[in-house]
Amino acid sequence: MHDLPTIHLVVRAHRAEQVCCPACQQISTGTFPAGVEAPVQYGPQVRALGVYVHQYQLVPLARTCELLADLYGCQISEGTLARWVQRASRALGPTVARIADLLSASSLQHGDETGVRIEGQGHWVHVNSTRWLTHLAWHPKRGRQALEAIGIWPQFRGRAMHDRWASYDRYACAHSVCGAHLVRDLTYVEEEEDQVWAGEMKDLLLSMQAAAAEWRQRGARCVPAEERVQWQARYFELLAAGFAAQAPPATSDLPKQRGRRKQSAAKNLLDDLLRRADQVLAFVEDLRVPFTNNQAERDLRMLKVQQKIAGTFRSRDGATAFCRIRSYLSTMRKQGHAMLAALAAIFVGKPLPVAWGT
Repeated sequence: MHDLPTIHLVVRAHRAEQVCCPACQQISTGTFPAGVEAPVQYGPQVRALGVYVHQYQLVPLARTCELLADLYGCQISEGTLARWVQRASRALGPTVARIADLLSASSLQHGDETGVRIEGQGHWVHVNSTRWLTHLAWHPKRGRQALEAIGIWPQFRGRAMHDRWASYDRYACAHSVCGAHLVRDLTYVEEEEDQVWAGEMKDLLLSMQAAAAEWRQRGARCVPAEERVQWQARYFELLAAGFAAQAPPATSDLPKQRGRRKQSAAKNLLDDLLRRADQVLAFVEDLRVPFTNNQAERDLRMLKVQQKIAGTFRSRDGATAFCRIRSYLSTMRKQGHAMLAALAAIFVGKPLPVAWGT
């Protein structure tokens, strides 16, 4: 039978000795150990557990306090727990900046963004991530202004995997388009606009993905040139068929309007597949490039869970704390560290170092 021992707090008392100088009568008081700051306080392990339950497992403040009271007899207030969260956030500033620097220097990164509500207003959380690193940051804007303020994209020179959001295209790095997004868009065009070429293009991309996975398993660096040329030829054949299937615009019955006329979803997708052909097909030319942007979407997923639970961040400091703590903990988990140990290290003044970036 496996069971838990009786759980209780361990209380350690610290005493500072006072000595009076016989010559000048000056009283000197000894120092307390690092981290001992108040007559009564909780130690780094309790603080780490509270922040872990609230920030990582997304249990609300009141229920986190209730859980600590039931399990350990820790009678802490919601304000105390909130102060622990903010203290961890401040301590993690340099560590999160280090993660951003390593991402800027990485050879492959994933980028994405999602909407959140902060103080009742719409904002955006942007993610940059790799297999080993995660960086989350919020901003009022979604586009270039936010990317410039966060600072990773302007310095990045590797290959970036992302969706077709135009703001990413402004940066001087190699780009790849998420195949999962393309498959969803092609499915829509096939089913809603009855475009046969879209279904065939979707099947082609999925077949290419399977071939790339097979060659990667064999240890190859790229799909062999002969096979790759066949895939590429078929890709452009389907594009030609798609453009041929588009009805010519009827101009005689349309009222005159300024600017470009709105195109169908099929035509927009065809234009993008042609313009971004090298970005779409990069995953067969270099097998280090993934087919999808799932890494970024996984790193954003728990933010959406937090929004379903809480609905909004009550303050900007709360949103900043969530992004910093989640960035740190996600990175530490990717690099093989235990979450509670990583958090306890913050409260003794030594957050765990980020080991690598590529």
